[in-house]
Amino acid sequence: MQDILIISGTRPEIIKLAPLYHCLRASRWARPQWLHTGQHDEMARQMLGCFDIAPDISLERGGNGLCEFSTRCRSLLDQVLSKGTWSLVIVQGDTESTFLGALGGFYHHVMVAHVEAGLRTHDLEQPFPEEGLRQMVSRIASFHFAPTPRAAMALRAESIPQERIFVTGNTVIDAQHWVTRRYQIQRKVKGLGHLLVTAHRRESWGSDLREICYAIADVASRHPELQVLFPVHLNPVVSQPVHAILGELPNVHLSAPFDYLAMQQALVDSWLVLTDSGGLQEEAPTFGVPLLVLRTATERPEAIEAGCARLAGTRRASIVKQIEELWSNPNAYLSMARADNPFGDGRASIRIADLLQNALACSEGQRVAS
Repeated sequence: MQDILIISGTRPEIIKLAPLYHCLRASRWARPQWLHTGQHDEMARQMLGCFDIAPDISLERGGNGLCEFSTRCRSLLDQVLSKGTWSLVIVQGDTESTFLGALGGFYHHVMVAHVEAGLRTHDLEQPFPEEGLRQMVSRIASFHFAPTPRAAMALRAESIPQERIFVTGNTVIDAQHWVTRRYQIQRKVKGLGHLLVTAHRRESWGSDLREICYAIADVASRHPELQVLFPVHLNPVVSQPVHAILGELPNVHLSAPFDYLAMQQALVDSWLVLTDSGGLQEEAPTFGVPLLVLRTATERPEAIEAGCARLAGTRRASIVKQIEELWSNPNAYLSMARADNPFGDGRASIRIADLLQNALACSEGQRVAS
């Protein structure tokens, strides 16, 4: 049996690693252990419960700031990796926990598998700090599980050896399929559906966020029959301008952030999604919901190329123009709604598990032979 350490700390990591964890647990060759870094606490705990996961190892978070968290997490990860006989560390995405987990494996000469490898904007400020973190993880990972051919191409362009890169699809689609079956998620609204909005990224704070809110106000005022659903991030830098600009509009419904199941239900009930989130760009096409990206660049250009998403930017006029076009042009809307999801078919975890079984068996054979 191969001892595998799965490291996560945030809500998106849990979503995208959960199906792989269950796949490995069901196998006869892997003994996965889930480590929760504590980077996100309450939201992460809810997500772990949603996917029926009880962490084998939970680290105690140090301090409130990212620096304090990182220092403490790095030290505790070192202790965990020192004590175990690990064959592999698995990390996902581009968070501080992802980077610290990969770095810990690297220092202990444990192979690192990076799930959702190869996403790039090639701009270290967009998104910040995620673009820098995922590029650094790529320098030290042994296995790069790219969600799309474009992501694999980006890795090859950075001189990652071809034999270490595998196109698998994105495990977020696996997670959607899992919860849709488990919790029987299906469309509940009749007719048009609502406009779903999320905006919280650090690079949008300030004038960009205000522009986004004014654009939503314009659309909501022009179309009072359109219901706007906006789960608002709790950070005052986000919540204060959102409530100030949109709080008095009768068809704009501001709420606390949704948990994962509520967000999946909100997605399936949507007419259109406006977001600066990376994950929603992958998830909305599963339900055939067109999406406008509230950013000037995306590390998921496959959604744009497939036709299920468009870049709307962060300027008021541009956002309003894009929404109005889809409102008034049914053919343009249907073209987006019917586009295939470029991020996978829900079998990425099975592919990753099979690839790891073969790779670790070969590595074990080489050690025995030597």
